[in-house]
Amino acid sequence: MLKNIENISSLDHESRLGQGDHDAIRLWLRLLTCTNMIEGALRTRLREAFGTTLPRFDFMAQLARVPEGLTMGELSRRMMVSGGNVSGIASQLEGEGLIHRAPLPNNRRTFCVKLSPEGERRFAEMAEAHEQWVVELLGHLTHDDHQQLMSTLKQVKSGIAESLE
Repeated sequence: MLKNIENISSLDHESRLGQGDHDAIRLWLRLLTCTNMIEGALRTRLREAFGTTLPRFDFMAQLARVPEGLTMGELSRRMMVSGGNVSGIASQLEGEGLIHRAPLPNNRRTFCVKLSPEGERRFAEMAEAHEQWVVELLGHLTHDDHQQLMSTLKQVKSGIAESLE
């Protein structure tokens, strides 16, 4: 189904490599290429199957994890996007009846956002499909492949975290 991704070559950062590039650069570009290919497939499938975008899906996923709701600031931090981006998505989803926004009782300038019952239903459909798509995209890997990759990426993550301290 990857053939549905528009212009895969633009996602393939490895094609920019030269003979003398360092192994760390090769690894970084391989990880980036794989991430972009998976993300592109998910974006396409969300748009085609549900008429939505990945940022809208991510917004709803954050709310699904915290049923009591999140403030707009918390959503912005969790999604690692600006408050303006979160506000725009919230306005769209509220207009479609998928979320509710209400001011906090102790701070009328801060809004708490929750999925509406329709938003919960709609997100559950999307989340189920999303999970199936990820399983399909990575389904060619064996259980041992998964374990090895998870172990190696854990080392990568730990090493990066240590270098940032």
